[in-house]
Amino acid sequence: MARPRWYGPLTALAGGIAAGLAHPPFGLLPGLLGFSLLLLRLETVQGARPLRQAFVLGWLAGLGYFGVSTWWIGEPFLVDAATYGWMAPFAIVLMGGGLALFWGLAGLAYRALRPRSAWKVLVFAGVFAAAEWLRGHILTGFPWNLVGETWRAGSAPSQAAAIVGTYGLTWITLAIAAAPAVLMLDVRRTAQAGVMVAAGIGLTALYAGGAGRLAASAKQVYAKDAPIVRVVQANIDQKDKWKPENLDLVFSAYEELTARPGRQRPDVVIWPEGALPAVIDEIVAAGSPYAPRLRDAIQPGQTLLMGANRAEPDGRGGYRYFNTLVAFRREAQALRVGGYYDKYRLVPFGEFMPLGDLAGRLGIRALVHMPDDFTPGPPPRPLVVPGMPPVQPLICYEALFPGLGRGPDRPAWILNVSNDAWFGRTSGPWQHLNIASYRAIEAGVPIVRSTPTGVSAVIDAQGRILPGKSLGLGAFGVIDARLPSPAPPTLYSRMGDGPFAGLLLLSAGAWFAGRRRRRRVPAD
Repeated sequence: MARPRWYGPLTALAGGIAAGLAHPPFGLLPGLLGFSLLLLRLETVQGARPLRQAFVLGWLAGLGYFGVSTWWIGEPFLVDAATYGWMAPFAIVLMGGGLALFWGLAGLAYRALRPRSAWKVLVFAGVFAAAEWLRGHILTGFPWNLVGETWRAGSAPSQAAAIVGTYGLTWITLAIAAAPAVLMLDVRRTAQAGVMVAAGIGLTALYAGGAGRLAASAKQVYAKDAPIVRVVQANIDQKDKWKPENLDLVFSAYEELTARPGRQRPDVVIWPEGALPAVIDEIVAAGSPYAPRLRDAIQPGQTLLMGANRAEPDGRGGYRYFNTLVAFRREAQALRVGGYYDKYRLVPFGEFMPLGDLAGRLGIRALVHMPDDFTPGPPPRPLVVPGMPPVQPLICYEALFPGLGRGPDRPAWILNVSNDAWFGRTSGPWQHLNIASYRAIEAGVPIVRSTPTGVSAVIDAQGRILPGKSLGLGAFGVIDARLPSPAPPTLYSRMGDGPFAGLLLLSAGAWFAGRRRRRRVPAD
């Protein structure tokens, strides 16, 4: 029976929505079968313009997927609704529709390749995994909710990221999720059985291998000199923080929590990204009433890692602004700067405006509460500060990028300070937590997340939140925890995306193998 014309587009959209709902915090893993539905739709394209239809189907699936994944993008524009509120609906539509273009191109490429036999499952995985890699690299890249990050960080399947990275896990997830589609395609039954057996083996290996890695590290290990870190979450709403009259209130909240008594004195105190609504140069300037208060907020021998906005002269009578993590070290009655890290990967439209001159003439500027856009810092490298192990800072959305900061100097831990207050009480902060936790799995080092309104957490080298060491949305308080030890170097930390490239070559080999064989009608 002929199906109506809207059937294919509607089911592609539904498949994308289902796949998006498989991600945390929803966690509806059966939604991954949406990729099987998408493969079926691409295989049954008919008409005079199949490539265009395949592009539309891929784009619609992406629209559903990214609509579920990034609807929170409108929230930051509502913080200052009078100025930016009109941009919120455009941001939601452009974000979902723009990211969906990568899936549209993947659908077109798949249809153009016309893979044959059961090998088409591997070709599908390769084409869409490549599209996800491009999404994370084209222009500035935006690898939010990669398909491989569907699995909750710290779960057994997520541990595969330590071997093949998140892009490699994306390929594996796509191959397994698309496999059931062969049962509905014109493929020999023996090949269908082979694909399903291979998918079952792959899924079993994901769970069994990951469970083995988790079991081997079930007992947390701490170095004898591991520092005690205190994560401060003051729960300052983004709408209130940047009101000039609230600076003292905000500062006092961080002072109170930093000085809160605990079982043991923290060695390192962490304040989140942009903790104070002022440039740090003004806070510590001679004569500033906040300079002695900042010094007295920590005790001699303690280190304060503080997210801050920093300014420096540009040599032309103006200033360059940086989104910075500053390390302060208290020595007797002096507060000294032990080092700083300037954010390398800036958020388009949030921290800088692409085509800035043109945008300025149109009256559009970035969302930063600064006189000008931020300036990117140098490529990430570990920060070495006396009194604590080397740390790799990742500010806000830098934690989205697999392998960012991977280099010859391996840090002992990762610190992700992020102003997730921009996202409000949406799914955004929970998804950001899950995504950032994958950086711990890939590198095999613990990660500490500090946010002003949640979700803050201390996470081990396997991506698991330490029991009782998290603060959810809207919580006011601190997390005190001894920093877990790193795991041995992972394969991913040594080889990067090399294993992923090998999986793409496997997809290319599957395409060649399928083309060499005649398409056969099932005989049994």
